[in-house]
Amino acid sequence: MIDKLVVDDKTSEPYYKQLIRHIEQMIESGEIVHGLGLPSERDLAKALNLSRTTIKRCYDELRKAGLLNVHGRGGTSVNKPTLANEPLSRLKTFAEEMHAIGRLASTRLEGLEICMDRTIASVFQLPSNASFLRIVRVQLADGMPITREIAWFDLSAAPKLESWNASGSIYAFLQEFCHVTLSWTEQSIEVMLSSDIETKIFGFNQCSPCLLIKRRTYSTESKLIEYVESTFRGDAYAYQSKLGI
Repeated sequence: MIDKLVVDDKTSEPYYKQLIRHIEQMIESGEIVHGLGLPSERDLAKALNLSRTTIKRCYDELRKAGLLNVHGRGGTSVNKPTLANEPLSRLKTFAEEMHAIGRLASTRLEGLEICMDRTIASVFQLPSNASFLRIVRVQLADGMPITREIAWFDLSAAPKLESWNASGSIYAFLQEFCHVTLSWTEQSIEVMLSSDIETKIFGFNQCSPCLLIKRRTYSTESKLIEYVESTFRGDAYAYQSKLGI
């Protein structure tokens, strides 16, 4: 690990921030595995020819972010990320899932447009020139990107969605203004590698394993209203199920 940590004295970025960025990248890429003990502040400072104060500030910030753990005299080690364990019996919102594990959820809107898409039209079994509301969002837990979500809504079933401005819940808008009540959903889960966009958003060094969840949501009339593809980072998400025998 020490051999791969370098600092650049030709940039204005503080040394401790450079170290934080490098260590975060090494954790994300798996170069530093969960549970691995890290060098002491004294040893790392000596190896990198930096002050111990700089190393301490780096470690302190990583501890606050939940990436490192202190074991008293046992030193400092890399934490295993808290997993969101989602039972398969009921669909929960991302905010509900994060609240259940004590993390603060937030959403960043990446795109909102009216579009036509032949592939998506076939999913909805609509003509190729059908129009959809396409929403791209990144969902975060305590400021860390967890999932990138792309959702399509059938505008022929809910034309007033064209005026939705991304303020408030789109499901509440569907019910109140479009008079569409969502009733049930079906979803599938696949393993995939992150795309270039997702790799950048999640801060990976290279394409990494993720979970791709495809969800179809239907109205009380069993009409497909929403189709979603969500890519979840594989190191911070898990699903569990309880099955009868």
